[in-house]
Amino acid sequence: MSRYWSPIVSKLRPYVAGEQLRIANMVKLNTNENPYGPSPKALEAIREAADDRLRLYPDPTATELRETIAARFGLTAEEVFVGNGSDEVLAHAFQALLKHERPLLYPDVTYAFYSTYSLLYGVEAIEVPVDDRFRIRLADYDRPCGAIIIPNPNAPTGIGLPLADIEALVAAHLDAVVVIDEAYVDFGGESAIPLISKYPNLLVIQTLSKSRSFAGLRVGFALGQRELIEALVRVKDSFNSYPLDRLAQLAATAAIRDEAWFETSRRKIIANRQSLVGELEALDFEVLPSQANFVFARHQSQSGAALLAALRERNILVRHFAKPRISDFLRISIGTDEECARLVSALKEILAA
Repeated sequence: MSRYWSPIVSKLRPYVAGEQLRIANMVKLNTNENPYGPSPKALEAIREAADDRLRLYPDPTATELRETIAARFGLTAEEVFVGNGSDEVLAHAFQALLKHERPLLYPDVTYAFYSTYSLLYGVEAIEVPVDDRFRIRLADYDRPCGAIIIPNPNAPTGIGLPLADIEALVAAHLDAVVVIDEAYVDFGGESAIPLISKYPNLLVIQTLSKSRSFAGLRVGFALGQRELIEALVRVKDSFNSYPLDRLAQLAATAAIRDEAWFETSRRKIIANRQSLVGELEALDFEVLPSQANFVFARHQSQSGAALLAALRERNILVRHFAKPRISDFLRISIGTDEECARLVSALKEILAA
């Protein structure tokens, strides 16, 4: 702590990201990265753009990218907002749309950045407990609130809500903004995007980090009716007029247009997830039903912390959260066939010992 800090700094509880170790032969299943590389068309777009034009500022409105996203989802460019990863988009949403006299509601077992942003931006928030099966109960949100944010599928559980439930939630809170964070929706969830034209209080946020393999490039976007998007733009332009660089804009545009690559990649991950669930259940793991590119699992007799440490000794990284209710769970990203096989083999060795 320093006397030069602003008062808020000492009160913050910064988000802790998954480890990014550089160790040879490491199986990295801890940060939900896509094990398959980005679209070749996106890589080619980067190569072609890596020239003298980098001396110029990028398009501050990312017009071509927003038009491409809009065309894919049947919206207009004015209903699309883009940012430096979905975390930045979420940050702007917290500032622009989620701070009101009444509290913000979100699940108690969910993405940890929500509590971080609530503290950073002075948003009064209430954590709504998920049930004993780690499911979000709509009835628990039937209370006065200023806004609601829910990931669908949820993280770290991977459990998704059907579109009918999402619509019921949005319709029940027409006086409040409802943000649906769809970082993992492409791996089996139902997107709320078709509801946007019907509900002016709905904002849907997605990322290219997972299903488009852009975790290292940082591109996220929000979709909603124009008044919500305008609020995000006003905050963005008061913070950073150029959040997306030239390479990111061009590569993201190419990736979104490459539907064939997208379908092939996500189907591989879904197939690997289904296979891994069977292997884990055969080893006495309870695995929550996942619609994401990860699984959330706990062993019947071994603690999550012990398994984490034993896997780490074998150069396999998974994610563990030392928090109430979920401390015995491991969040395991879906890797390639080979990476999943190494994980299962290591678990068999650990459990046998």
